Amino acid sequence: MNVNDEKDYIMRIIKEMVSVLFSFILGKQYQSVELPEENKYEVSGKVLEEFKKMVDEGFINEAENILLESIDYTNKSEILTAILFYQYISEKDIEFLEAHNYSKNEALDGIIRLAEKQGYGQISSLFVQN
Repeated sequence: MNVNDEKDYIMRIIKEMVSVLFSFILGKQYQSVELPEENKYEVSGKVLEEFKKMVDEGFINEAENILLESIDYTNKSEILTAILFYQYISEKDIEFLEAHNYSKNEALDGIIRLAEKQGYGQISSLFVQN
């Protein structure tokens, strides 16, 4: 498997995990989040779009730190915001992520940690083989 195949594989795993986690957390089948609905997702008053803007500007680690320091793990909406955040990062190309000291593996690790904190840690074993 070459590097590009591996990164595409990681992105597919993330998308599948996002779909499954959304379905479990919301109790209904996942459908892609449309732009108007995106504004309802926030963590401590900071909407998903603000986190995405930070990512686009290259402040990926800073955005992740703010998100993880502020998140209320008992709030489903905030968990879903974090999941969408990691999905957004996974959609960035490898060069962009590397230029900003981040990787698709880190995004996958972030989603796995969120799944574990929500009691869905066993889900990751369906997608990721150690």
